[in-house]
Amino acid sequence: MNPEDGPMVRPFMVTGGRTEPMHDGLRIETQLYATPAALSAPLRFEARRIVERCQSPRSTADLASVLGLPLGVVRVIVADLITDGLVLVDQTPGELSTTLIERIRDRVRAL
Repeated sequence: MNPEDGPMVRPFMVTGGRTEPMHDGLRIETQLYATPAALSAPLRFEARRIVERCQSPRSTADLASVLGLPLGVVRVIVADLITDGLVLVDQTPGELSTTLIERIRDRVRAL
């Protein structure tokens, strides 16, 4: 950890001590995107960062890697945002592209 990064916040503090997401079914490849109203919502810290990065669809694993947070923490925060109607799950059926699978693999490795 670099001194410029600021103080370390424990993952359980970010999620309020919760370890299980309120919305079930968030897999590492689940594609998420923010609603238009999400950017103007009064969000704090990691929730704000997730909404900013979900302006275009992102996988759960991609978010965890980009934010430098454990996957479980991201799943809990994203589930809260889904419950609040600020993040939506892309329900497009079909197979994942090879490019997307490779990007998810690379992001998971980076964790």
